[in-house]
Amino acid sequence: MDFKLPSSKAFAFFSIGSLLALVTQIVYFSPISSPEILQLPPPSTIPSNSLLQGVKKLGEGFLKKPEDVTVDENTGILYTSTRDGWVKRLHRNGSLEDWKWVGSETMLGLSMSADGGVIVCDSQQGLLKVNDESITNIASHVNGTKISFADDVIEASDGSLYFSVGSTKFQLHNWYLDVLEAKPHGQLLKYDPLLNETTILLNDLGFANGVALSQDEQYLVICESWKFRCLKYWLKGQNTGRTEIFINLPRAPDNINLAPDGSFWIALLEVSPSSLNFIHKWRVAKHLIASFPNLIEVVNGVHSKAMVMKVAPDGRILRTLDDPEGKVMSFVTSAVEYEGNLYLGSLKCDFIGKLQLEAVHS
Repeated sequence: MDFKLPSSKAFAFFSIGSLLALVTQIVYFSPISSPEILQLPPPSTIPSNSLLQGVKKLGEGFLKKPEDVTVDENTGILYTSTRDGWVKRLHRNGSLEDWKWVGSETMLGLSMSADGGVIVCDSQQGLLKVNDESITNIASHVNGTKISFADDVIEASDGSLYFSVGSTKFQLHNWYLDVLEAKPHGQLLKYDPLLNETTILLNDLGFANGVALSQDEQYLVICESWKFRCLKYWLKGQNTGRTEIFINLPRAPDNINLAPDGSFWIALLEVSPSSLNFIHKWRVAKHLIASFPNLIEVVNGVHSKAMVMKVAPDGRILRTLDDPEGKVMSFVTSAVEYEGNLYLGSLKCDFIGKLQLEAVHS
């Protein structure tokens, strides 16, 4: 029997048809919908200093990806939540304690409560209150809808809790899809303990992340990660309820924390390596990347380096600290200043970084 090779014309039609079928398949079954072009910030002119490479590693090997850190200022005890389901605490003498077993791998931001408990954001359960006696879910729904991605929280002096929802569409395990889709699904919420009620303050945020109160509690600062900026949301005064841009940033902001002098520490992430930034401007490429998790890991740049920035209340950049190659720390997600030291959380490291601020100059 004779077999004839297809003509070049037939082969071309077959190849084009196969390619179109593949593209249609990818776009039609893509987990993202009609993605927008992501407006990336211009290349940073901030000089690198590698100062984060000088951190002391606290609890190394015993802290699985400690995303956030909070400090009980009455005792000096540090609290963090880890991917193995624990809220752990680090005592002044350096001892590490498995304090409370929550049994969740999706705990993120946390904040001290005035009564000595710890408020924890769980991206699947909502807001949890953890103390020596119990673990209580204090906010799981808003307007009858389950809170799906609680991210960071801060308690005001009146007991109100302000917290972010990273995305109402995506979850912690696939959060980068929110970046690829580049549509605003984030929220800012408020929990009122007197009314036992949760309300929405802001919708349509570009991956709402860190939340911090100003020193006088006149306003909140809320981080929008893939919009590369922080917003100021006024709580008091003639601008109550209004929003304005606090600062535009060279990278994506993660958590934000108030410093003792009234300024703010912001952890910054690199959304993608500069050589792959073009992907965020090409919709078909976004669908392709979104359809294959292994490709997401290639495009996602958060694991490659670390940077934190101190910003004044008027939005001026005061100092930056970084590890440009991620040699010691990368994917740094939070920075908390306490007694002259900066404590750093990370979703990659197995320790909390501690940096003595007076010993470094930037």
